[in-house]
Amino acid sequence: MGDARAVTYVPPFGKIMIGSTLNRLPRFLVWGPLCVIVLAGFGWQSFRAQEKSRRQEFGASLKQLKWDEQRQEVVDTERRPDAPEQDNVLRVETALAVFDILVLDAQRQPVPGLKKDDFVIAEDGKPQQPASLLLGDGSSVPRSIVLIMDYSGSLRPFIESSVAAARLLVDKLKRNDRMAIVTDDVSLLVDFTTDKGKLKDGLNSLRKHAKSGRPGRSEQYSALLATLKELVANEERPIIIFQTDGDELGKLRNAANAPPGVPLPAQLRAQFKEYSLEDISLAAAKTRTTIYSVIPGLRFADASTEEDVERAETLFDKLFHPQEDNRRWRGRRAPGFDSYLRGRAQVLREQQLALANIARLTGGWAEFLEEPQQAAGIYDRIFSGIERRYILTYYPTNTERNGKLRQVEIKIRNHPEYSVWGKRSYYAYAR
Repeated sequence: MGDARAVTYVPPFGKIMIGSTLNRLPRFLVWGPLCVIVLAGFGWQSFRAQEKSRRQEFGASLKQLKWDEQRQEVVDTERRPDAPEQDNVLRVETALAVFDILVLDAQRQPVPGLKKDDFVIAEDGKPQQPASLLLGDGSSVPRSIVLIMDYSGSLRPFIESSVAAARLLVDKLKRNDRMAIVTDDVSLLVDFTTDKGKLKDGLNSLRKHAKSGRPGRSEQYSALLATLKELVANEERPIIIFQTDGDELGKLRNAANAPPGVPLPAQLRAQFKEYSLEDISLAAAKTRTTIYSVIPGLRFADASTEEDVERAETLFDKLFHPQEDNRRWRGRRAPGFDSYLRGRAQVLREQQLALANIARLTGGWAEFLEEPQQAAGIYDRIFSGIERRYILTYYPTNTERNGKLRQVEIKIRNHPEYSVWGKRSYYAYAR
């Protein structure tokens, strides 16, 4: 009873008057708020310390990875062989499978107003019954958006307009949306926050760094892998906007760099990462993350080989000879320059296709930022696509949790002309 009386105590109003001193106030009114302020101060300091530590330690998971030459795959040196899978996989939470999808009509426009019974689902060829359907506009399921921005030297012409476009995207975020900013330095510039001012300050600092002649390190795939491993592990609806030309591709461990099973000399091995594109794709496939790739520069992904030299030459002109009469410069080209341009075009095509494929794998898509002024429209289309998605769930009839990949097909009943954008598979892990 004594505790109850203390908590519910209300002092007589006559004792609280203008000109009263602290000595005349009941002790509870003096020390209660003071304790709250002190405790709140300690809590805020602790939060700020954790946030700072998280930023400083970002990318630490990559240091645990080691490439196995014989198995031709990455190994986590910190994980015990008998330890359960810890990556953020698309787990079946209480036997519930969740898919973030966009439905487009024959004119490639989003289809609104669908109900859960409009969806036809098959898992490994077996029919499934939809459990729920929610709108993806942030009203039901909060979104966690990560912007990975490559600000290396080759992308300098696109930074100003891209930062401006990203600021507009920040303005569109809903009250419960959280956003983080990562750079190609494998740096967590801004941790997840709902504070739009903090996000804009982060974007402004990125722009200043790019303009000051201190470009990023072009480790954009490493930044993506660190984001998948460290940032989106516990997020309910993670989304990544991945703006880069993807030129770290040539430093990843894959068959294109060295013959399988052939050890690399130590000096050459130091130039490569301890993981491959396949490892990064697998990490993306094991998450609920939807990735949208924004690819600056001339588009080579779908160009014919006949167009390669012309497009590569145009790109070369823009980068190195913007003020010259290009016709006079082309006449002075060294022998074999066409071969160089064809090779350069092939490298750019491979980089762009890799970025497009990783977006498609996760249910997103690739946008090509060929001119800086296109940035605002691209970011607007991406956010519009995010807003118009559906969150579809179902209880799989296969209740086994063996960690194997399951293929999923989603269609719209009585509308064969509609297409569904989203993940096509998930890994069924147990918690």
